[in-house]
Amino acid sequence: MNAEQKRLIGQRGGKENWRLWGPYLAERAWGTVREDYSPSGTAWEYFDHDQARSRAYRWNEDGLGGICDEKQRLCLALSLWNGRDPILKERAFGLTGNQGNHGEDVKEYYFYLDATPSHSYLRYLYKYPQAEYPYALLVEENRRRSHRDPSFTLLDTGIFKENRYWDLEVVYAKSDPESIRLRITAHNRGPEAASLHLLPTLWFRNTWSWGEESKKPKLFLADASSEAAWTVWAEHPELGVYHLSGATPAELLFTENESNFERLWGVPNPAPYVKDAFHRRVIHEEESAVNPERVGTKFAAWYGLDVPPESSASIDLVLNAHSKKEHFKTFVFPTHTPRDPFANLDTIMEARRSEADEFYREILPEASEEDATIFRQALSGLIWSKQFFHYDVARWLDGDIVPPPESRKWGRNHKWRHLKSADVILMPDTWEYPWFAAWDLAFHCVAMALIDIDFAKEQIELLLTSRYLHPNGQIPAYEWALEDVNPPVHAWAALECFRIEQKQRGQGDLGFLRRVFNKLVLNYGWWLNQKDPDNRSLFEGGFLGLDNISVYDRSQPLPPGYSLKQADASGWMAMLALNLTTMAIELAQEEPGYEDMAIQFHTQFFAIASAIHGSTETGVTLWDYQDHFFKDVIASPNGMFPLPVFSFVGLIPIFGVEIGSPEQLERIPRYKAFLQSHAGGKYDGRFVCACPHTENSRGEHFFSLALPANIPDIMKRVLSSEEFCSRYGVRSVSKVHATEQNLGEIPGLGWTTISYEPGESQSGLFGGNSNWRGPVWFPLNYLLVRALEKIHRYLTDRFTVSVPSLGSQMMTLEQAADEIAERLINIFRRDDRGLCPAFPVDSPFQTDPHWKNLLLFNEYFHGETGLGLGAAHQTGWTALVANLLKRRYEKN
Repeated sequence: MNAEQKRLIGQRGGKENWRLWGPYLAERAWGTVREDYSPSGTAWEYFDHDQARSRAYRWNEDGLGGICDEKQRLCLALSLWNGRDPILKERAFGLTGNQGNHGEDVKEYYFYLDATPSHSYLRYLYKYPQAEYPYALLVEENRRRSHRDPSFTLLDTGIFKENRYWDLEVVYAKSDPESIRLRITAHNRGPEAASLHLLPTLWFRNTWSWGEESKKPKLFLADASSEAAWTVWAEHPELGVYHLSGATPAELLFTENESNFERLWGVPNPAPYVKDAFHRRVIHEEESAVNPERVGTKFAAWYGLDVPPESSASIDLVLNAHSKKEHFKTFVFPTHTPRDPFANLDTIMEARRSEADEFYREILPEASEEDATIFRQALSGLIWSKQFFHYDVARWLDGDIVPPPESRKWGRNHKWRHLKSADVILMPDTWEYPWFAAWDLAFHCVAMALIDIDFAKEQIELLLTSRYLHPNGQIPAYEWALEDVNPPVHAWAALECFRIEQKQRGQGDLGFLRRVFNKLVLNYGWWLNQKDPDNRSLFEGGFLGLDNISVYDRSQPLPPGYSLKQADASGWMAMLALNLTTMAIELAQEEPGYEDMAIQFHTQFFAIASAIHGSTETGVTLWDYQDHFFKDVIASPNGMFPLPVFSFVGLIPIFGVEIGSPEQLERIPRYKAFLQSHAGGKYDGRFVCACPHTENSRGEHFFSLALPANIPDIMKRVLSSEEFCSRYGVRSVSKVHATEQNLGEIPGLGWTTISYEPGESQSGLFGGNSNWRGPVWFPLNYLLVRALEKIHRYLTDRFTVSVPSLGSQMMTLEQAADEIAERLINIFRRDDRGLCPAFPVDSPFQTDPHWKNLLLFNEYFHGETGLGLGAAHQTGWTALVANLLKRRYEKN
């Protein structure tokens, strides 16, 4: 067992809390719902980037390449100034959802190069221009551009020409859970000597202004009577006492993490020292801005670096715990820090780097160098996406100090007063989406399970606790609209984690499965009660996270008398019913009482299958017998009308598939008899799904919503380059809609069109910051790969499908899954021209030695070129590339 695995075992056993400190500091805390106290809910405008340097946050903090403790009481991050910028660079800049021509958009280049799940080793890179940062130009040019134009990036401004920028590399290495070594290295990539102001900053999140602390924390300077050039003490009533030491002299700046009332609101400041003091001291030379007494709640060590061309300079820091919080009341502070906190710093740094190498190498030992890099950077980015998420909805609705506007009582999230979060959660993106999203998190956990199964399982359970799950059984979607509906993939993710743990440890955690199952029964009930209004087992889930994939905004109601029976909502529910059936089968192996639940949920699956295939008295079928594809159907007073759209909506029913093992079924005879009673897939007198009673050569049973007869027709479209099959995965909308755009007169909608848009969205629907009308999205592609694997396992090599793009060559479903998986991985591999499809052809990411080994894991990818689009750091679900790589090398 390697060193990192031992740390994770210690964490699991409660011996040591390696998670106490981690990369939990957001890249953006301004412009969030939590910080919005406006009457109209205009979060982006109420608290914008310009205010962020001067206004104390209520709910969480942000910083560059920073870390904090797991409750975000004490934070440590970078601050920078190149001598030209109008503001001190303390956080990443980007456009708001209303400024960007494709929605919110970070305008910085930063990279999560490395990380271990215990955070024993973390490595971050930020590229900082040496010329004045073009804030105004980025805003103005993107405002000028339309939805049909590409976004205007920081590289497009030309500010990185001639390599006139700094590479700021930050490395954290822990010697124990409460002792962290930090090295910041500034690389001058330019052709001339340059100067840089570097200010590592330590501060407390402001909790005292909102009445959450009985005693205000404090930072103060210790006597410099040790090997350190300076030491600052951090005293917190809960966290205890820490000290931060610097190895080289610096100008030490202190202030308070308090809002600058005078700048923000034109009224006198209650206290003289405020949050933006370092900006004023460094840039405007206001010596009176900082506290000469050298105490406060925010501290920075101000270094001035002069670095020759193509050279570097480094500074070293050490953050150590000095006393545990239980000793806080009786602790007497010494006058100086323990001797030489920098002893063995290089040794510890090198040991943690070497241990990280060993940890990742042992997970994927046979990988090529390129694939190993993709694997490691994907999972490192996922680890860096852990963020402290703080949101007490009742307190937010009621207001702090100042009463909220009256409109808040009936506004956003007012039905979720029970939600109380102060947790570390895997976020979709640390800048563009620094808040949890329910279905995103499920995919994050499946990727995280490869390296830290315990944390993955805890994350699965988190949204099912009473602090999150609504009393009516709904899982909260995301902070902008907790009541929105995300696809019900939590059960699938729990099963994936259970199975991954079975492989890793030889057995799955039935206690985990039991707890998750019991809560998901409540969630299933919510779906039945809220999203099946006619009690026909055809579901109307709304947009279901797929934003603009349909011909209209599915979040909005149709005219009276019209309703939409959704292939994706109904497919997701069939998948959920089978997932819960499979969980109940697992649990019934030791607890026979769950056998009844297996029968009940399999019956639910039969009912949904019956409805989807048109076997109910309504006659509504989501299977189009003419086009041989699943489609949404509009129910109108004059009959049923299938939407003539070929999109991933029609592929989601394939996800409803599971395999029953003979060993398990022998131990639950009543359930096995139940399967026999539905021989042939018969339910209520009709054949509605794959036969669950027959067995393959392994004695396995096949539970599938899609009939084996449906699959060849569906896969013919999936594997056609003229329809769904891109060089880089399966498109979200078929390419046929590049020409077949006019859909004609549709009841309830009128004359309707849809277009194939392989790149960024061509409309402002859902903010214009995502597009499901053609690009490749990792989560649904991954689910398709997994579904095809299961179907192949049962049907075996004897079942093949035609591949139109290969001259109608026949292919097994396992080969089809392999083909899709390889195309997805190829987004990040260099092609035969030496180019990485994820980046623009003419960008420095292709050839520049200081860029070409850096990867970004975008939200989605261009359906023709593989170019990364949307959120630039949405490593969350795009980290599934690591699972695909793991799958590839395990097969070999």
